[in-house]
Amino acid sequence: MWNILDFRVIFHYEQEKVVVMALLNVQNLSIRFRSGGRMLPVVDRISFEVSRGEILALVGESGCGKSISCLSLTGLLPSPPAFASADCVEFETGKGERVDLFRLPPRRLRKIRGGGIAYIFQEPSVSLNPVFRVGDQIAEVLELHRPEVADVRSKVIELLKDVGIPAPETRIDAFPHEMSGGMQQRVMIAMALAGNPDLLVADEPTTALDVTIQAQILELIDHIRREREMAVILVTHNLGIVAQLADHVAVMYAGNIVEYATARELVEQPKHPYTLALLRAVPHLGGESGRLSTIPGHVPPPEHFPAGCRFSDRCELCAQLDPESQRRCREVPPESRVLSPGHRCACHFAGDGRRRPQR
Repeated sequence: MWNILDFRVIFHYEQEKVVVMALLNVQNLSIRFRSGGRMLPVVDRISFEVSRGEILALVGESGCGKSISCLSLTGLLPSPPAFASADCVEFETGKGERVDLFRLPPRRLRKIRGGGIAYIFQEPSVSLNPVFRVGDQIAEVLELHRPEVADVRSKVIELLKDVGIPAPETRIDAFPHEMSGGMQQRVMIAMALAGNPDLLVADEPTTALDVTIQAQILELIDHIRREREMAVILVTHNLGIVAQLADHVAVMYAGNIVEYATARELVEQPKHPYTLALLRAVPHLGGESGRLSTIPGHVPPPEHFPAGCRFSDRCELCAQLDPESQRRCREVPPESRVLSPGHRCACHFAGDGRRRPQR
């Protein structure tokens, strides 16, 4: 079982994969909310992609825009007040057709939502309908997205068995309140798999679960991903999880992707001061000090985003710079620069040899 408290892990390498076109390709996604007569920029021109069989982690503190970015992909944000736009949100359907999700008719998009793209949300006790049996809720997904399934009850039992629920023949008739939090989350995973998705979006899937159950749920998601060659977007604030599970990582702060790299390179060679601060804040066994590291301050709300780097007010590196360099940080938005193949960072001074905050 994984020790999710320690991000310093041994990485397991597979044979080199053939480069293929990404299952999902998002370019310059922006989300704005109307508030008090103003349009607030909540997510600002983020780009990412994920291929079949891969896990992309979206990492950052609460309020950085991770969840709403994922919800926007299939039109789950209410509009108004939310308005999402992008150069493209290209997705490959199960039939091999490439479509732009933001330009599909609503009826076609509904077929992909829950079918080609499925979601696991943070709180299964809130997501599950308390007045319907869990088997009926899974069956509803099958009837909507897989009408070719003749014996729905048998398929639901099979799905419950696949996600590790004991005695599925009995549990199929249980109500959500009759199950533990861990069992409820397994039901949510079974519901997500019922539509036979190509992409699974797991939004903080281990919230409110104890450490042992967290590890079990993450192992289950990873097993299913490998077995089905399914892509996964994992939304989390825990870099300890990312180091053990993800192939690529996008670090988000205040609506921007500030660093993007493979999980191995991000953990071993982080460049952005925010990434360094997140890594320092991960509890790990055998630490020299009993004190946990924190990041001073908080993520600014959209109406108070700084003109320049949105992390500048909390950045240790910025505090060490000369006044002119500090002014640049606070007034000029940094562009995302390629530091090495596959490694991008949005920081004026990352990788230029200046003193960095210590990990």
